[in-house]
Amino acid sequence: MEAFIHETACVDSGAQIGAGTKIWHFCHVMPGAQIGNNCVLGQNVFMGSKAVLGNGVKVQNNVSLYDSVIIEDDVFCGPSCVFTNVVNPRAFVERKTEYKETRVKQGASIGANATIVCGVTIGEYAFIGAGAVVTKDVKPYALMVGVPAVQKGWVSRQGVVLCDNLTCPETGEKYELIDNQLKIK
Repeated sequence: MEAFIHETACVDSGAQIGAGTKIWHFCHVMPGAQIGNNCVLGQNVFMGSKAVLGNGVKVQNNVSLYDSVIIEDDVFCGPSCVFTNVVNPRAFVERKTEYKETRVKQGASIGANATIVCGVTIGEYAFIGAGAVVTKDVKPYALMVGVPAVQKGWVSRQGVVLCDNLTCPETGEKYELIDNQLKIK
């Protein structure tokens, strides 16, 4: 299955686009960007030359994935969420050699208008609430909300908030806390 690229999208020569991927209106994918299989880039998405998407990633409208943003498989990036790549930007100071890697691990979700400050890692299946500002690493399965983002609980792989019994009400999958890290039993 070939990739679909809308006629208004600009995909520069040298970008790698996986099978079954859909790139919609007014996107710009720079040379060197890597996009896996079966991804969706909504309207007006930008991908830098050193940005990477795994397989099955959904990037909603108006998201910029700058250099050194690494998104693993099955991640959801909500509308207008923001990734940065420099800690202390100045228009008059060149800092392209100071980009910090940001990594979003498998299955995580980032809500609409959330901001992810560069240099952090978001753990597997974590859930970042809409409008949250993530300034530090996020544990796997953590539910993060607020400015700055703080952990308010745990979520299952399905994205459902877990109660005290740490059992997903949708699937019955059981979790346990080991050294303040959530794991599947």
